[in-house]
Amino acid sequence: MSVLWIAVIAASAVSFAQKWLGYQTPPELLERPRIARITTLLPIALLGALVAVQAATSGTEIVLDARLAGLGVAVALLCARAPFLVVVIGAAAAAAALRALGWS
Repeated sequence: MSVLWIAVIAASAVSFAQKWLGYQTPPELLERPRIARITTLLPIALLGALVAVQAATSGTEIVLDARLAGLGVAVALLCARAPFLVVVIGAAAAAAALRALGWS
């Protein structure tokens, strides 16, 4: 068995244990105001970090390319309260147009 498979199995076991511990947490602990605020905002922070990493990096390098411009268009459309489908199509169109112009 290779080191990669050992790491995959270990990560799976840790993930399972973490999920199980979450179910064992008493509800009184999760209902505390400070913890409730944190658990409410945590998915937003994680999604923001994922979007930033996917839009501004390529491998181990930080890059400024059409993806970042598409993200900017998406943010502008979201601020203008555009429907989600319009946001997605607008961001994709902006990134595609910039790539067609040679800015990759």
